[in-house]
Amino acid sequence: MEARDAVAGALVRSDGEEQTTKKTAAPKKDKPQTKTKMEQIFGFKKEDLTSWQSLVALLNRPTDPASLGIFRCLFGLVMTIDVTQERGLSHLDYKYLDGAPVCRFPLFNFLQPLPMDWMYLVYVVMFLGALGIMLGCFYRLSCLMFVSTYWYIFFLDKTAWNNHSYLYGLIGFQLMVMDGNRYWSIDGLRRPSIRNAHVPLWNYTLLRTQIFIVYFIAGIKKLDADWVEGYSMSYLAHHWLFDPFKVILPVELVNLLVVHGGGLFLDLTAGYLLFFDATRPYVFFFVTYFHCMNSQLFSIGMFSYTMLATSPLFCYPDWPRRFFAHFPGFLRAVLPLTSPDPQPSPSCVYKEIQSTSVERQETPPAAKPSKLRFKHKLAAIFTIIYIIEQFFLPYSHFITQGYNNWTNGLYGYSWDMMVHSRSHQHVKITYKDGKTGEIGYLNPGVFTQSRRWKDHGDMLKQYATCLSQFLPRYNISDPEIYFDIWVSINERFQQRIFDPRVDIVKADWSPFRPNPWLMPLLVDLSPWRTKFQEIEGSLDNQTEIVFIADFPGLHLENFVSEDLGNTSIHVLQGKVNVEILEEKKNFSLQPGEQIKVPAGAYHKVYTVSEEPSCYMYIYVNTTEAALQENFTKLFELQERIRNGTETEPLPPELQPLVAADLEGAEVNATDPIVRLFLKRQRRMKEVKKRREASVLERLERFAVKKYYTIRRGFLMTAIAMRNLAVGLPPLEQLTREVAFANMKEPQAEANQDERLKDEVGHGEL
Repeated sequence: MEARDAVAGALVRSDGEEQTTKKTAAPKKDKPQTKTKMEQIFGFKKEDLTSWQSLVALLNRPTDPASLGIFRCLFGLVMTIDVTQERGLSHLDYKYLDGAPVCRFPLFNFLQPLPMDWMYLVYVVMFLGALGIMLGCFYRLSCLMFVSTYWYIFFLDKTAWNNHSYLYGLIGFQLMVMDGNRYWSIDGLRRPSIRNAHVPLWNYTLLRTQIFIVYFIAGIKKLDADWVEGYSMSYLAHHWLFDPFKVILPVELVNLLVVHGGGLFLDLTAGYLLFFDATRPYVFFFVTYFHCMNSQLFSIGMFSYTMLATSPLFCYPDWPRRFFAHFPGFLRAVLPLTSPDPQPSPSCVYKEIQSTSVERQETPPAAKPSKLRFKHKLAAIFTIIYIIEQFFLPYSHFITQGYNNWTNGLYGYSWDMMVHSRSHQHVKITYKDGKTGEIGYLNPGVFTQSRRWKDHGDMLKQYATCLSQFLPRYNISDPEIYFDIWVSINERFQQRIFDPRVDIVKADWSPFRPNPWLMPLLVDLSPWRTKFQEIEGSLDNQTEIVFIADFPGLHLENFVSEDLGNTSIHVLQGKVNVEILEEKKNFSLQPGEQIKVPAGAYHKVYTVSEEPSCYMYIYVNTTEAALQENFTKLFELQERIRNGTETEPLPPELQPLVAADLEGAEVNATDPIVRLFLKRQRRMKEVKKRREASVLERLERFAVKKYYTIRRGFLMTAIAMRNLAVGLPPLEQLTREVAFANMKEPQAEANQDERLKDEVGHGEL
């Protein structure tokens, strides 16, 4: 490999090194004399780090703007789509409807949404900013428009936080301080002085380091024992995307080696291996496959495509010139420039021209030696501080201790992606009138549009405060609010996350002190998870099981539905007392003992041992079991009818089975079980048709769905802009306009995709 090949992936390399690929007047034997081993590998000399001046000169070294310009365009494109998708333009009116009694969860309590029509204007500004970034048009202003509105919306709702939304804001901020409009931009057409001009090396250094941090810190976070042992995302192994692996491996090994082991290895190594020529092609393949899979596995919006757009940043900065040079000549007018030599830029620091031909090519002829200026030093300081801050933030939870729960910190900036999975078994909200002492219960999630508050103490405090302000409207004075939330994290016992005895309205909470009413995660009981798998494996398909752990002195009040027959409590550890409320009886249970609890009645389970108690509910949904048995009989009867082996005449209520293949056959069914059976069959046929659809049909379905989503967002935006400009129209006209915006694709029902997904188990493209 030539010297320039080893330099390609270095964190701080420049296009100057790439120019050595051209034939020069100097013979090849001179190259080892001009490049040290360190320079071949990392792209810079040891001398570049020996003084502050040399480091500043290195970070401001002139670099080809081509790769940065292409990334700017791709990022702007992805963000324009994201505004209508994950940012929520298409359903903005549902979220910010004026006058709706909604509890919100901003980072700072003084942040509040604007009136709905003005929120649409905020989104218009953000969309135009993203569009301007993509086109490189009024670049700084576009970046400012996008970044300011994006972070405002981001801080407005903590329940929507995730790692990739945080990453979008960071990249937008970085682009705002970079020279991203030097290549393939409208600004370059308006201002020839910046067209195809060099950019300083720190522009690439920031972006490459940011993506390296995303991968590497995510890998470090996956060294958590739950991930290594395969408990974090075990359900993914059953997804159809992993079917090829299941041909040669059992599901258990697919989960452990492919899902968890593969994810850990890729995150830990991708950030390194993308830097070097020898490994980059292979890593490109794996990260592309990884992100394409993630786009199907998770609802993560444009994150996968954003990460795909960042991968070329690790290539030579001039790769777009070489790539687009292969296109036909008649397309050159609309394609990016392919001319090899960028023009000088005052943002860069140029060294003195040396006598050797190789070094003469590293600096364009028009570039004059330049001195270090204050802006060059400021750029170097900013780069270093930003990188240090990004490495520090994921481990800064010792400062913001109030946001620490079972997982550390505000979710979204720690890069602990998919490390924790949760399931909620029981959520109860109790209020007590401060004057009358009356006790009542609230529907979990009342006055909210999200469920994220159940896992975060800071949001729970905001929710309780909001409820205390709304409940007086319903003649509940000075309300006390108590939450009893049961959560299982990474397949552990279901246990309480917050103390149910604490009035959260009056409870103390500070962002800089540990949460005093957070219950500890019972990590000592984690080894029980292996036993869980053995117990679950011994049960039949109709038997369900729930594992519970509770703290001494507390009790669980539970209601057994009439649908759940043969429900019993089995004690695994500790001592409990079971109180059957209607029968007014108490039973003491030791480990290994069990008791059957009546259906359709309340009971309480008290933990009376000094250590936490562990027990499990085992039950059968008798209603569901009976329904499935009836479905089986109806299916067998239908098969006999179709193959002509059924000789007995059918009663009237079963006649619709004969015409089951006809549209709307379930409507004619008088028997509710037959109607439900036919409806279920129709849905399963739809799902089968979707699964067996060709790639073109899937793409068409995907495009149509996205079209109507984006269409609604733009139409509702137009209505809001008209309202701001000329005022509200008559109610009848507004109703017609909204109905037109809400129009769905032909033969589509509201939430049809969600119903199919729930029934079958996964969605498709």
